[in-house]
Amino acid sequence: MRQRSLASILQGKDLQLGYLKNGKRREVLSHLDFELFTGEMTCLLGPNGVGKSTLVKAIMAQLQPWQGSLNLDGQAISSYSQESLARKMAVVLTEPVFPGNMTVGELVALGRTPYTGWSGRLSLEDQKEVEKAIALTNIVYLKSERLSEISDGQRQKAMIARAIAQNGDLIILDEPTAHLDLVNRFEIMDLLREIALEENKGVLVVTHDLEIAIETADRFWLLTCGNPLLSGSPEDLILSGEINQLLPSKKIQFSPKRGRLEIQDFPEEILISGNEELVYWVRKGLKKAGIQAVPKEIRVQADPFRIIADENTFQSVEELISSLKLS
Repeated sequence: MRQRSLASILQGKDLQLGYLKNGKRREVLSHLDFELFTGEMTCLLGPNGVGKSTLVKAIMAQLQPWQGSLNLDGQAISSYSQESLARKMAVVLTEPVFPGNMTVGELVALGRTPYTGWSGRLSLEDQKEVEKAIALTNIVYLKSERLSEISDGQRQKAMIARAIAQNGDLIILDEPTAHLDLVNRFEIMDLLREIALEENKGVLVVTHDLEIAIETADRFWLLTCGNPLLSGSPEDLILSGEINQLLPSKKIQFSPKRGRLEIQDFPEEILISGNEELVYWVRKGLKKAGIQAVPKEIRVQADPFRIIADENTFQSVEELISSLKLS
């Protein structure tokens, strides 16, 4: 895998966005500053209603900024024609609507529309771009399959291939892993990062999938109510604790040690000793069961696995919990 070649493709400066409602301005976002780079996958995260869709609409030139600048490759997005913008930017929406009898190959070929016009007549160059996009997303075997006859994950890959065939410098995806199972979510996000790196694209993914984003994203944009947009590597935002701005209360916090969200309502002073991994899962089991009153000391041993609580020995977490509920 080659090293990233970073270049700023999207720039926002002191951006203010909103809508007119009953003739009055309703501000949604203000004082936004950000840059998005080619060769990176950036994930935009934030709670529902914070303005992620508003920001994406502005980037797609569907919403004019009230204040500040929004540039694509150094040029104001508002100055692009629809056709020239389509050659610079591709978008994959959450709920695309395409005829079920369309084949995967036909869908991917739609990515060349900015170059062919609506006649859809593909040149040799167009055909090469379509074949390349299909190969990059590993869906060659699906080329002749109808969209109604493939899985949600396969259909999402076909949508991504269409965006790649468009051959712009920026690809925007709105919740590309929605409705997919865990394995497919990982596969899609890993594919997007690989495309960003190998094809030197700027990839912006709007997602709520924090844990998978941590594993795959190069950069986070955190958008939260009342705070400026935070930009940085997932690792830096985790180590600084700023990742917790995404969370509504102190009860749920991000654990830097575990790399995941955890409920923080279990008394840490309760002593559980033994192998670190085993202790973690025993503590988690007790936490989920809502058990607060436990023996003064719990020891966890391996080979064979057993839990010793005071003078009693248990062969499983379930046995321990059942005993403590009865006591």
